[in-house]
Amino acid sequence: MSHVENELNSQPECWIRAAEQAAEHTAVLPAAGERVAIVGCGTSWFMAQAAAALREQAGQGETDAFAASEFPYGRTYDRVLALTRSGTTTEVLGLLGRLKGRTRTVAITADPRTPVMQAADDVIVLDFADERSVVQTRFATTALTLLRAHLGLHTEAVVADARTALSVPLPEGLADCVQFTFLGRGWSVGLANEAGLKMREASLAWAEAYPAMEYRHGPISITSAGTATWMLGGAPDGLAEQVRATGGLWVEGTLDPLAELVRAQRLAVAVAAARGLDPDRPRHLTRSVILTTP
Repeated sequence: MSHVENELNSQPECWIRAAEQAAEHTAVLPAAGERVAIVGCGTSWFMAQAAAALREQAGQGETDAFAASEFPYGRTYDRVLALTRSGTTTEVLGLLGRLKGRTRTVAITADPRTPVMQAADDVIVLDFADERSVVQTRFATTALTLLRAHLGLHTEAVVADARTALSVPLPEGLADCVQFTFLGRGWSVGLANEAGLKMREASLAWAEAYPAMEYRHGPISITSAGTATWMLGGAPDGLAEQVRATGGLWVEGTLDPLAELVRAQRLAVAVAAARGLDPDRPRHLTRSVILTTP
């Protein structure tokens, strides 16, 4: 079994631990009413999108999400939260350095032996969710679970759904599709983006992601026999029927959207195996992007 398979299978237990620890970090995580930005790179950026949408939907305050390289330094925030599994990503460290002494920063990381420990004002270490695989699975979802629990939005039902996602077979014929589209609404748009990234990283599959209501505005034209459209969360009225009418495979999101992401992770590994690829060693990728300066 690959590292990524072991790691994605451990997610229910990691989520339980993160939820239990959330209360310990109340003082450093965003408080209600604060204006907050959440930043990251790659997978962490997509988790930032989901977390930002959740916080605003919960009425906790204005919350933006940015790729670390695109942070708008002209804006003012009460707190900036950085998600970084490795603690070494150049863009994240650079952002934290520029904000030092100007804006309160907190980082959520997996490795306490990295520069982020000094770069951020406050650090939360989820070392039990660290990973050996380049492809992120459990750290990303565990960090998001911590933030959901902080908002009072995590329940035991989410963990139960994750266990279901790991035990129930994937839809028949899904792994044979040649193109995959993931759709979300609200906070699950970030999860859809991450599902598409997992497919591209692990299995070199053609994968896209959109807000669900945007799918009718062009992307549905590519849908046909041999393609799959997967909804993370509740679907807009009539969309499932429209997709089925094209001949494409419609995958209904029946579980909590974060558990649906676990199912998508399983799909990425299954497609990688079918194509003879090693999901632990994705092409052209490393655990962390560390840039050198002239």
